[in-house]
Amino acid sequence: MTELALGPATAASRPLSIARWLLAVAALVFCMVVVGGITRLTESGLSITEWKPITGAIPPLTHAQWEDAFRLYQQIPEYQQLRQGMTLSDFQFIFFWEWVHRLLGRLIGVAFALPLIWFAWRRAIPSGYGWRLVALLALGGLQGAIGWWMVTSGLSVRTDVSHYRLAVHLLTALFIIGGLVWTALDLLALARNPAARPAALRPFALVALLVLLVQLMFGAFTAGLDAGYVSNTWPLMNDHFVPEGISWLGSLWATLSSDPYLVHFIHRWWAWVAAAMLILLARKAKGAGRRGASIAINAAVGTQIALGIATVISGIALSLAVLHQAVGALVVAAAAWGAHAVGERRA
Repeated sequence: MTELALGPATAASRPLSIARWLLAVAALVFCMVVVGGITRLTESGLSITEWKPITGAIPPLTHAQWEDAFRLYQQIPEYQQLRQGMTLSDFQFIFFWEWVHRLLGRLIGVAFALPLIWFAWRRAIPSGYGWRLVALLALGGLQGAIGWWMVTSGLSVRTDVSHYRLAVHLLTALFIIGGLVWTALDLLALARNPAARPAALRPFALVALLVLLVQLMFGAFTAGLDAGYVSNTWPLMNDHFVPEGISWLGSLWATLSSDPYLVHFIHRWWAWVAAAMLILLARKAKGAGRRGASIAINAAVGTQIALGIATVISGIALSLAVLHQAVGALVVAAAAWGAHAVGERRA
């Protein structure tokens, strides 16, 4: 398969079909990010305490199987310290969201691997793109392992998962979305012009994406630490610009990344730096003749800021918090589109 995937382009090359497939997979990853947000906000992530990549696709079907799954959950600290007295029905609710999240991961793996094999067998992958597609497949497999690595951090001692591991899990998913969108855009350009060259990542676009990465990382920290709950006022945090309650945790990095008050504060105000950089990226994309990318960035950023403020003021209402994470994924896709527009090269 690898030889076919990496072989030279032939008359059978189908860049448009591959681009559409990649965008469809990106949509599935987006859905998984949304379900992941629901899983986190409903505190469902530790309900399945085993990792069974194949047989785990089938949920408990009998009452006895449900009792066994519930018994495993009752052995972890989250249940013993926070959820004593939970009913089987309550457990089934949280189990459902974690099961759907994992099922989507399996579906994405199949939706990527099988078409990739088919395109490779038909020698339909343009020259130079086979390695990229294989890398995206490998990254998807790694993401599954990262997800389980995250879950294991909450199965003993802790009553929740490590916010560092949660951040790695979320950022990897968003990186995959960006990679799928970027590769699809390269292939769409190739479909329009067989001599088109892949876009380059320009310095300004790289800086803008790194600024966005910092914001996304602190967003993940905010989620993992439940830091959104420390203040439900805006723009001040409990009547202060710099919130009271910040605790020094031994080192600068530990405090920056683990104190809920400071993490919330940074996520709240770094958002404006990220927004400014992305708006400038949108202007550059428009200047490059890609007005659609510019509109997408501005719309996504504006919506995300409004949702972030609304989420805080609402006291982290489930629907608003899920929308906030969903639009965050759209910001990543739009930013990838804008960076690609800025980096397009003439044939």
